[in-house]
Amino acid sequence: MGGPSAEREVSLSSGRECAAALRGEGYEVVELDAGPDLSERLREISPDVVFNALHGRWGEDGCVQGMLEWLRLPYTHSGVLASALAMDKQRCKDVYRAAGLPVADSGLYRRDEVSARHVMAPPYVVKPNNEGSSVGIHIVHEATEAPPALGPEMPELVMVEAFAPGRELTVSVMGDRPLAVTDIITEGWYDYDAKYTPGGSRHVVPARIPPDVYDLCLDYALRAHRALGCRGLSRTDFRWDETRGTEGLVLLETNTQPGMTPTSLSPEQAAVSGLGFGKLCRWLVEDASCDR
Repeated sequence: MGGPSAEREVSLSSGRECAAALRGEGYEVVELDAGPDLSERLREISPDVVFNALHGRWGEDGCVQGMLEWLRLPYTHSGVLASALAMDKQRCKDVYRAAGLPVADSGLYRRDEVSARHVMAPPYVVKPNNEGSSVGIHIVHEATEAPPALGPEMPELVMVEAFAPGRELTVSVMGDRPLAVTDIITEGWYDYDAKYTPGGSRHVVPARIPPDVYDLCLDYALRAHRALGCRGLSRTDFRWDETRGTEGLVLLETNTQPGMTPTSLSPEQAAVSGLGFGKLCRWLVEDASCDR
């Protein structure tokens, strides 16, 4: 848990929640804040299973997964390749397209180029190519609006994506089973604060949407999970333009380390499917392995 990414605080919260739940399930749990001495600490502890509650870079992009494979320590969630692919938003979209899944147009551009001119006809979204939790999102709504002034906190290469209007929907996949569709209702953009501040968003699960759109969300999420090679628990996010029916559904990204905090979406979907938080964490531990 923890680690050095931009999502450190969320990861610490996820880790605390999962550790408490696993103790409640009868496991002996050691909480480990991932730092530069991570491999040494893991060798000292010599755990039966590593529960990966890291979010963002290094914990979700294949890096820690590669370390765990090298140490031959069974771990939860997705393996090296699936983690790396899903974390790289543009390559993830390439996998979606190859699998016949609908996505918004996008491309990778230099930070200074995006700040200097509209590299795509507005409206569009600018985001880091390899961060999660809506970190560093900029939305350009109209052609009259100036290009976004991207600061040095943004990477040199960013993804620019055509703005997909409509509702925020998401589906968790557990193993080979899509759990439910959640409709995420916020006052504005589903940004970092809306995700992790109590009351920042309202989750309607199961979503009250037409059955054909609901079923398509489940189908697309499972196909994305399989196409990327995900394991354990993943969550795929959508935008749905309800004026266009099933044609208005596009995939945004797949999270291989979904949040496990009190306001997180995957635990809510598991609960609606009849699986409490402790049992979800237990399932992830029992699913753990190497060679993922």
